[in-house]
Amino acid sequence: MFYKDERLALFIDGSNLYAAAKSLGFDIDYKLLRQEFMRRGKLLRAFYYTALLENDDYSPIRPLVDWLNYNGFTMVTKPAKEFTDSMGRRKIKGNMDIELAVDAMELAPHVDHIVLFSGDGDFRPLVESLQRQGVRVSVVSSIRTQPPMIADELRRQADTFIELSELKDVIGRPPREPRDDEDYDN
Repeated sequence: MFYKDERLALFIDGSNLYAAAKSLGFDIDYKLLRQEFMRRGKLLRAFYYTALLENDDYSPIRPLVDWLNYNGFTMVTKPAKEFTDSMGRRKIKGNMDIELAVDAMELAPHVDHIVLFSGDGDFRPLVESLQRQGVRVSVVSSIRTQPPMIADELRRQADTFIELSELKDVIGRPPREPRDDEDYDN
């Protein structure tokens, strides 16, 4: 439930939203996403969190980051860490949970409703704290993927759960070539 006069902020866990949309077979059109939530309330901020591989000459996510930055999104990035696991496989770690949580807590006194685009159960205590401060929290993710992309405890804590697949016609577009740029481990 959204109210036209409520102050909204979007907090997008980039890798989590990308993985959920990919599992559902579509890409997010961020211009449409922003328009949809501007229509639902007074959108004050739209944050997008992602880690970037700084040592690559070209990162496939760079055009998206640049586009979002120029089109009304507040970009929060940090360098991803690259390492080799015990099996000798190259892994990338780029968790942005703390940055998202700190920003949400700082913005809470200035908004009525936060929309969190993530299914990460680590965000349950954040949602609970925001609610204690009088902020309503909607969580956007999916239970229609196998396995579900949202942790049950996060879905239960949220004031409203929004199934991502139900937004497909509003904010989606057909998928492009698969990208491996957002497969960062938590």
